[in-house]
Amino acid sequence: MTTNTMTSTQMQRLDWQALNDQARREALSRSPLIGDANLEQQVKAIIDQVASQGDVALKAFSQKFDKVELDALRLSDAAIAAASERVTPEIKAAIEQAKQNIETFHQAQAFKGIDLETQAGVRCELRSEPIEKVGLYIPGGSAPLISTVLMLALPAKIAGCEQRVLVSPPPIDDAIVYAAKACGITDIYQIGGAQAIAALAQGTESVPAVDKIFGPGNRYVTEAKRLVAQDSRCVVSIDMPAGPSEVLVIADNEANPDFIAADLLSQAEHGPDSQVMLVTDSQTLADAVNQSLGEQLARLPRAEIAMQALSASRTLIVEDMAQAAEVSNRYGPEHLIIQTRAPRKLLSKIRAAGSVFLGAYTPESVGDYASGTNHVLPTYGYSRAVSSLSLADFSRRFTVQELSAEGLRGLGECVMTLASAEQLDAHRNAVAVRLATLTGEEK
Repeated sequence: MTTNTMTSTQMQRLDWQALNDQARREALSRSPLIGDANLEQQVKAIIDQVASQGDVALKAFSQKFDKVELDALRLSDAAIAAASERVTPEIKAAIEQAKQNIETFHQAQAFKGIDLETQAGVRCELRSEPIEKVGLYIPGGSAPLISTVLMLALPAKIAGCEQRVLVSPPPIDDAIVYAAKACGITDIYQIGGAQAIAALAQGTESVPAVDKIFGPGNRYVTEAKRLVAQDSRCVVSIDMPAGPSEVLVIADNEANPDFIAADLLSQAEHGPDSQVMLVTDSQTLADAVNQSLGEQLARLPRAEIAMQALSASRTLIVEDMAQAAEVSNRYGPEHLIIQTRAPRKLLSKIRAAGSVFLGAYTPESVGDYASGTNHVLPTYGYSRAVSSLSLADFSRRFTVQELSAEGLRGLGECVMTLASAEQLDAHRNAVAVRLATLTGEEK
């Protein structure tokens, strides 16, 4: 294993070929900042307090965590209109352009039902209906995530979800309020953190309980989503497991190191527990990227945050691009950027990624904001089994079957044989009594 001397603006460099299996697992491990033995207990206490005290608990938590004293949790129509008036024309225009692209891509995902006969007289269907009530969590913190409003609210509206409830920590940024209104949100509530998730899951005097909760958040929000999905006091589902942001860049010796450094930093600035990875077959490129990281980092307002993320990030030197794809699939990144001479050729080898960005002129930022794809993606390796958010997530699918007398005659013996083999006599009898009736009718 070879490791360079690392400075605060460089990523640890490892030779993939020289690593044994254990070292490879460690090289692909996520940020050590993830995990807290007390987290579940802390979040459970918040959920329990919201369950017992409702709005009183929500207002108390807002004062404690957000330092905001609220008279009302729900934003009034007048407050929404006033906030929208304060948004600049430039931001409104950008929201509109992004909105059009996201709508175009998600409208194209409209469900196409299935209705066919599997055999004579046996009709089977697959249908879809929108989830009636959805809760959309928009993080607050150090930056207003306007784009997340678009990514959640637009597919919810396109899918036909009747009640679309948005929650975000107070004070909610004007642009978030404007985007919510532009995207058809029905209700906006000034609540954040684990307490907002608890309110959406269980309902309070002011906040309606929803059927499914969407949206990214910090570790408290993520843990709250996990807990309410397993809580017998409520029946609610969640969109996906979500953790700190991450990106993996696959690059060959023809890639632009300044582009790569910019892409790595665009994820590193999200938070100290974000992780960025570079996988390349070129030592020369790796050196150039490290050089550019230092130069670009010095110009970033969030440099300190990015530096913390870089300390848990790595450059992996591989033998060739085929091995780079293997490493990426094993890692299962949230965002995968391929900057190689033939990126679409390498795409055929990719099996696990939340979203893929091909070529030198496709920064991850375009997917975050306005290309049209959804930026709510599985992290922490879940992209190996979990898909990126899409229109389908805002609906539930169900099957329908309908048999004619002819159909039951043709299928009945098969069903009775299998039911008998499983020793489920009532299942067998449900078919047998019908077949007996049909036989009687024939006589």
